[in-house]
Amino acid sequence: MPVTVYPWFQQPWQEVLERKSTLPHALLFRGKEGIGKLDFVRKLAQSLACESPAADGAACGACQSCRWFAASSHPDYRELQPEALRPAESQSGELDSAESGQPSAGKRKPSKEIRVEEVRDLQDFINLTAYRRGGKTIVFYPAETLNPNAANALLKNLEEPPPSTRFMLVSHRPSYLPATIISRCQQIALPTPQAATAEQWLREQGIANPALSLAQTGNAPLAALALDDGEFWTQRKTLLGSLAAPKFDALALAEQVREFPVGRLLGWLQRWTYDLLSAKSVGRVRYNPDFETALSGIAGRLRAADIARYHRQLVRQQRIVNHPLNARLFVEQLLLWYAALLRGEFVAGVDAG
Repeated sequence: MPVTVYPWFQQPWQEVLERKSTLPHALLFRGKEGIGKLDFVRKLAQSLACESPAADGAACGACQSCRWFAASSHPDYRELQPEALRPAESQSGELDSAESGQPSAGKRKPSKEIRVEEVRDLQDFINLTAYRRGGKTIVFYPAETLNPNAANALLKNLEEPPPSTRFMLVSHRPSYLPATIISRCQQIALPTPQAATAEQWLREQGIANPALSLAQTGNAPLAALALDDGEFWTQRKTLLGSLAAPKFDALALAEQVREFPVGRLLGWLQRWTYDLLSAKSVGRVRYNPDFETALSGIAGRLRAADIARYHRQLVRQQRIVNHPLNARLFVEQLLLWYAALLRGEFVAGVDAG
């Protein structure tokens, strides 16, 4: 049976298949996180390598090449991700204590970057002759996690493309990539789905409240599907319930949430403050409809300019959330800034910091 993609990708899928024989050596797939970009690219790589493609160019799903893809063992395909995103059994490091924020003796945190050594290690693969006539494909995901040295190492291959080798970069935040990398790639934008399409797909996957899950992720259905676990919703209730409480204690809440994933916490705070600004400006919220009453009440006591400044500060923190840091102090600072916002003292506190 030919390979298919998610319903919201049908148009770009057909467009790229129509010109698959003329695709350049470097492609940059960009779009919102959690919509299925990596799966799209994997299926495209499979279709490019397929020995008996369907009439529309999609992979047949049955040939030897497709069987290798199904077993994640195709000899002409490589995929580079940060160590922290790989399955736990493939990680060489171990997570350290969130309590201390410091490495434990003899252990290290899995890297959240694609390192230069990993890019250089591809040279042997690049220099080999492809097993099949479809050529070789190397995927970088998410591409913005290439550290500066790794990006420079990749750039050399993009400037002097090796024969029969295709580079596919998948990015949530392409603006974080060096301009030199972007300029050497042909960009393909993958769309965020319409809400009705995404909700229908999530219902088919057995999600009980697809609208709320989609609201949490900004209409990203793969990210919404991943929320189908009790821990996410329990942690969210703890954080947002405290943010909405009449009396807010930043340090007490920081202690409660110290084991929560830092990136998840920052995302919740960004969406909360976006909703505060939206409630203040247009009288409705986007991400947290189940807390709309509390958000509207808090927004009514704050100045829109102060909310916007706090939100911009949270967005700036996104650039360092995946870098080595003391997670506990980082979260405390985010919540202390929120407390200052509620007191009307936020501007001075942030500008001083």
